[in-house]
Amino acid sequence: MRYENASGFEFRDVRLAGTYAELFNGFSQHIMLERGLASNTHDAYLGDVRHFLAFCACGGSDPADIESGYLDSYLWQLRSKNKLAPASLFRKMESLKAFYRFLAMEDKIDEDPTRFFRAPKMPAKLPACLTAREVDTLLSFPALSFQELRTVTMVEMFYACGVRISELINISLEAVNSAEGWIMVHGKGGKERIIPIYADACANLLKYLAARSERFAGKNTDSELFLNRSGKRISRMQVWKDIKNLGRSAQLARPLHPHLFRHTFASHLLAGGADLRSLQEMLGHASLSTTQIYTHVDKAELKNTHSAYHPRG
Repeated sequence: MRYENASGFEFRDVRLAGTYAELFNGFSQHIMLERGLASNTHDAYLGDVRHFLAFCACGGSDPADIESGYLDSYLWQLRSKNKLAPASLFRKMESLKAFYRFLAMEDKIDEDPTRFFRAPKMPAKLPACLTAREVDTLLSFPALSFQELRTVTMVEMFYACGVRISELINISLEAVNSAEGWIMVHGKGGKERIIPIYADACANLLKYLAARSERFAGKNTDSELFLNRSGKRISRMQVWKDIKNLGRSAQLARPLHPHLFRHTFASHLLAGGADLRSLQEMLGHASLSTTQIYTHVDKAELKNTHSAYHPRG
């Protein structure tokens, strides 16, 4: 991929060296030891800062001696040439703010050039969710192989608990209590939370666990709940692939992805009368305002129902 610096100089992603490498390595250690970020956020911040330092390196600019206008130009090019969405641009701004906070702590800058950053206007985008009939179609799919049973069980867990994909693939066997009907997951920032699961999910989980024990009997396996064919923890990519294949096999019109089930879990609970505070706890949201988006989903569904059935709708 090709980029440009503020003066129009084109470059390809370069290997950082000298001062740029030192700054990057220092920042990497800083966020690893002191910020307590989730692993995905940590990786995203490092990628964003590395790209920015490469941008500076190709133009011969010292990151510790630039002004806000330079950053404005950099972000403008990301937005205009790379067609970044507001959410992606916001994350890159947060990455740069974290980087310059680090430089300030290290006394490498006198004035923070990100101090005037303003978040881009984020469009009000309501999350999509599956219908109850679509969920039933997936969960009643005839699983004839271990892989199909594993996929249906993962879908059941997504829908039963509203977990993120990173949380699902890291659930250990000892974190599952099917007798009492709950699982324990580690969310963002390593925070633990316990989520109840309904009786049918427990029954299907026991069926999967029996098949798992039979398939890997006598073999040395990882301790996670969901394993690949080699007995290792299943990967994010494999989960995505299996769920997409299940959707096609079940002849669902819309493409499936793991986060769709998290939205569905939240929307269906709220529509059934769950309170926001309980939903926030189950989803692992740090702020109730994040959970409140699902109230808008519920109102949107109400509007659709009104339009569909009112005589003058």
